[in-house]
Amino acid sequence: MEILILAFFALGYLVLAGADIGVGMVLPYLGRGADERREAIAAIAPFFLGNEVWLVATAGVLAGLFPSLEGSLLSGNYSLVVALLLSWVIRDMGLWLRGRLPGVRWQGFWDGAVVAGSWGLALSWGALLSDVLLGIHGPLALLPALLVAALFATHGLSFAALRLRGVLRARAAVLSGGTGEGRTYALTATALVVIGVLAGFRLPLAPGTSGAFLVPVILTLIPFLVASQAWVWWTFRHRVTGPSYL
Repeated sequence: MEILILAFFALGYLVLAGADIGVGMVLPYLGRGADERREAIAAIAPFFLGNEVWLVATAGVLAGLFPSLEGSLLSGNYSLVVALLLSWVIRDMGLWLRGRLPGVRWQGFWDGAVVAGSWGLALSWGALLSDVLLGIHGPLALLPALLVAALFATHGLSFAALRLRGVLRARAAVLSGGTGEGRTYALTATALVVIGVLAGFRLPLAPGTSGAFLVPVILTLIPFLVASQAWVWWTFRHRVTGPSYL
């Protein structure tokens, strides 16, 4: 049961947050000007904070149910974890601060932070998955990390095509054959799940001794997390009609 809980949160994060990471990666392509970039960001604005909850939950499950695995992942990939966290902070700073003051330079700087942070997240996850799946470290891990990052970007494009309209939708659907964004999103989501599952098979998933107490608590909280996520998706199920609050 502990392994299923970890898989639920980790795979949920890859699929859900992978979309907003991907949109951030391709933001310069989607939005050719400040107004277009703001509308592109509106595609992920209602979701990115909720998606990050899945990463926090994954880290909590690791710490509570798999303490030895958490220790080995952190000690063996310390620099990658630091890069991932810094990229996360930079990306979120860009999203929150880009619209706080007027001015093209201000918005352009923080849009750059969104793009850099999103690429940092994708490459950090790619390098971490390369280490787990292939045992590749250092510069050699760049190629598989770039392949994973390309998958994140494609996932983000398909999600943006599902959310945007007009010219922005046409740009986002460039890899989806015009109207096949739903199919592309399903394919990229499946690919992320497969990579996550394969990585899980390579990990020493030996639960700790606290499962008897923590598992019932987590199982009680999961329905609330799923219900809140479903409510957000249902509320913002329609395509974007204008710029977001960010």
